[in-house]
Amino acid sequence: MDELISFYNFDKSEETSIEIKNLSLTYESEKASFEALKDVNLEIKKGEFICIVGQSGCGKSTLLSVLEGLNKATKGEVRINGKVVTSPGVERAVVFQNYSLFPWMSAKENVSFAVFETYKKRGQKISHKEADSIAIDFLHKVELNRFEDKLPGELSGGMQQRVAIARAMACNPEILLMDEPFGALDAKIRENLQALLLKLWREDEHKKTVVFVTHDLNEAILLADRIVFMMPLRIHSIIDVNIPRPRVKENVFETAEYKKLSKKLNHLFYNEIPSYVNENEVGGL
Repeated sequence: MDELISFYNFDKSEETSIEIKNLSLTYESEKASFEALKDVNLEIKKGEFICIVGQSGCGKSTLLSVLEGLNKATKGEVRINGKVVTSPGVERAVVFQNYSLFPWMSAKENVSFAVFETYKKRGQKISHKEADSIAIDFLHKVELNRFEDKLPGELSGGMQQRVAIARAMACNPEILLMDEPFGALDAKIRENLQALLLKLWREDEHKKTVVFVTHDLNEAILLADRIVFMMPLRIHSIIDVNIPRPRVKENVFETAEYKKLSKKLNHLFYNEIPSYVNENEVGGL
């Protein structure tokens, strides 16, 4: 099991740092062009939990897609640990809103497969048995002990998202990118998964850097160290969340700090930032 130990403790001495510098992105087609981001600048420190909020179409998910390495900047760059991002990498894991599980694989197989492939890409050896062991461990962490052998179609939406979170965490990334992961879930399941995510993040020995896109202002206040508020194309403001951790929803929402932040964010969302509509808008922004 020496290899298994090394998987959990690969060298993280170099501090994780995300630097977004003068980032612009324009989508081009034969008929038209669409500017999605313009001159975005942001630095994220190791272990920070960042929430990105803003109205639909302002560029939140587009920005995340550049961090993922799925979209390339038209101008500017993203650097992780000083290296320019040009493609997806094993130091990053992504959780989407739609779960993105292989429907023919069980919950355990979905997680184990991701672990095995990530390990291989890092140039480290792992057996399928060890990958299965890691998968089971993380499925237990997300409270799916009795559902390891179930196919995604046999699980509820909330359970499928737990598998997706287990898969991302089991790959032990430095950076966790989350694109409205709870947006399609009902209020109670969403609340449970928020608490679960905070618990996993807090208890992680090598605390991950999290970039979390959400429309939900209360969710952002509950989760974030800093909230990045986007207006169309660019960042409008960055807001510190000075609420002590660990955070429990019922307690957080009673604090004066929450009420101050909620008032400020709601003013930005509904009054100060104009709605953004573009006839050439590209979906998923």
